[in-house]
Amino acid sequence: MNKSAMIRARVDPVLKDEVENLLGQLGLSATQAITLFYQQVRLNRGLPFDVRIPNAVTLRTFAETDAGENIVRCENADDMFARLGI
Repeated sequence: MNKSAMIRARVDPVLKDEVENLLGQLGLSATQAITLFYQQVRLNRGLPFDVRIPNAVTLRTFAETDAGENIVRCENADDMFARLGI
């Protein structure tokens, strides 16, 4: 049996270059990153992150945050919990 299998995928070239640059900064090759991803899929028995379509409230919150609107700043964790009522 072969010790490795070949995977072929089409990826946007700009995305590929940007990601390979980031991986290089982490000391990883694309092959190593893909292997890590596969290992995590096996370990989690699914994707190692949530894949969801944001609802309207979440999308509005993202837009407001990006625009610097409706941001609540807390002095510390106790202040945050008090504001949340917990």
